[in-house]
This record gives sequence, C-alpha cells and structure tokens, in this order.
Amino acid sequence: MEYSSLFEKFKEQDVAGRYVTLKHIEPILGKHILKNKIQVLGNSVLEKPIYGYTTGTGNFKILLWSQMHGNESTTTKALFDLFNYLDSDDEIALCWRQKFTFLFLPMLNPDGAELYTRENANAIDLNRDFLNLSQPESQLLLKVFNDFKPDFCFNLHDQRTIFAAGKTNNPATVSFLAPAYNEERESNPSRQKAINLIAGINEKLQQYIPNQIGRFDDAYNRNCVGDTFQQFGVPTVLFEAGHFQNDYAREETRKYIFYSLIFGFNVLHENDIVNNKTANYLNIPQNNPCFFDFIYRNVKINYDNSEIITNFAAQFKEELQENQLVFTAYISSIGPLDDFYGHIEYDGKSALFESNGINFPKINDKADFLLGKNSLFVNGLLKK
Repeated sequence: MEYSSLFEKFKEQDVAGRYVTLKHIEPILGKHILKNKIQVLGNSVLEKPIYGYTTGTGNFKILLWSQMHGNESTTTKALFDLFNYLDSDDEIALCWRQKFTFLFLPMLNPDGAELYTRENANAIDLNRDFLNLSQPESQLLLKVFNDFKPDFCFNLHDQRTIFAAGKTNNPATVSFLAPAYNEERESNPSRQKAINLIAGINEKLQQYIPNQIGRFDDAYNRNCVGDTFQQFGVPTVLFEAGHFQNDYAREETRKYIFYSLIFGFNVLHENDIVNNKTANYLNIPQNNPCFFDFIYRNVKINYDNSEIITNFAAQFKEELQENQLVFTAYISSIGPLDDFYGHIEYDGKSALFESNGINFPKINDKADFLLGKNSLFVNGLLKK
C-alpha cells in the first residue's frame, strides 16, 4: 500500500491548523451520517454536545478518543482523515469494518477546544480526573467505556515541541506509551498487548520518520485514564502527536498519526500482538525534553556591568486572539544551553543584544530584539 497517496486521497480538506473546535467538526460529521451511527453521547460543562461516531460490525471493539485536552487537535484532524478512508470501498477498509467495531469520540472536551486550553470549562485536566470523576466529560468517557466494553483503547493527544526522540537532535514527531497499571510498572496481559501493538506500529513508522519516534514516560498515575483502563484489563495505547521540522500547524504530523492508526489496525487485524515484543518497545528512545523553539548562540550581553558571550532561548506560546491562534515567541532561558537544541538556531557571532535600550534578554519578554546594528529579530525570527 502506498500510504502517502492514501493520505492525500482521503485527507479531510475542511479541517486544518491547530485551532479545531466543535464549529469546525460538526459540518464534517454531517457528511458521514448516512453511512455511520453518529450520536450525541452527552454534554460538556457548558452543554456542548460530545459526539460518538460508530462504524463497523465486527466483534473486536476499539474505542478511540481525541481532544481530551482541548488544545491538542492534531489527532482529531487525523481521525477525520481516517473517517473518510473507513467510509470508502477500499478493500482493506471493508475488511476492517467486518473485523472491527470502532467507536470514536473525536472531541471529548469541546469547551477546552473552544477556549484553546488543556483543561475543561471548570479548569480541570480531564486526564487527571479518573479517580475523582468530578467532571461530566470524565463521567461520560467512563460510561462509554463500560457500555461499549472495548477490546482495545486508543488515547489520542498532542505533546509539546520540547521533546526529542532520545538523546538526539531529532524531534519526537510521534510518541507512544503503553500506560502502567501499577506503581511497579509491571506488565500484565493487557499491558503486554499494548506494548506489542506499539512495537508493531513503530516498526512500520520508522520507515517514514526514522529516529523521530519516542516513548512517553510510563510513571503510574491512577488519575490518568490510560492507567485506569489498563488497570481495568483493557489494552490501552497513548498516541502523542509532536513536532515535525518547520511544521507548527502540525499538518505533517497529522499525516504520521494517520499512518500510525492504519499500521495499528493492520497489526490488530493480523492478530500480531501475541508475541512478546517488550525489547522492541524498550528500544524506542524515551522522550527527552531538550528542545526550544529558538536558540541564539554566541550572543554578547551586558551582565552585571560586564560584557559576556552567552546563549539564550525563546519558546512559542500559543495564544488565542479573536478566534485566531497566534504563535508568540517569548524569551525563556539564558545560559550555556549545552545540552539543548533549537528547532531554529542562530549564531550571533558575538553581536551585542539590544531590546528597548537594554543589553540583557529578560525572561518572559517577547523575542523582539536586535543583534548588532543590522540583525532585527521579530517574534523570534530574523527579519533583516
């Protein structure tokens, strides 16, 4: 199968970028109603509908949910690409609809999506609410889990640009986790199946983004949904959509999440999760938080009335302004930064830093400054 052509053929053109809300997805869901069961499963804190999308007639049931964190939309986009494929007459899609029953919750946290926040409208992180179950969205997901009785769960998220795939200067474009089910982080049959599935996905995905796949930290947290479902005996895999070079809109990453879902379903269809692939799983390098969006090296600054040569970094903050997502760069660190990389790096060549008449970069200031007399940086980027 030629996956790039498959993605381009079925990519949902009506959703793009990082700001994805209910207003964006409801018209697209309407296009699929004739072929699938689409229903309102419940409501958010602010009474926004939470949709379920069911397709397939098979005995093997897969539950998938996205945008549990409202500002994590890449996997939602990939799900709509997948919906187009699953609705098609492609031979493999037909086989999957016979083998599997899929239940998708493409936007679990519509309030957070609208506000572009990680939390819901009550400022609660839903992925830290599975012990208290204090929020309607958490309660709904647990009810869906209990009613649907899935054989496998896919927990779909985004991760920050700070992560590398291990001790490399490669961004962790996609990361995975088989959540722990106990404090000792042992393997039981359900976690082993999740481990084996991730190993199978990784084997294929390495052909497309070699050395840009990471493994998320597996510290146990009973408040997290993945750890909870794993404890309940249902194999659960965490997907994390991360940064691809120069892809802050995450349209490239979207493609690799689509690939990952396809590869995962192939592994499950072939029942290739029975052999122990723990070694393969552990060979996936662990996420390493060693990236900034920008690093400026060899910059002259005035420090304690002395001029020194040092480095500093800036990081984008995603800010919602008049229903538009804006990436604003702020100075975030000053120092040697020897163990860090920038997605974009500049060599200051000992030029003097200057911003508003001050020759010292201030943490949390916007990254608008001069290096020397001629190099103007606006929002982190060199303008002239």
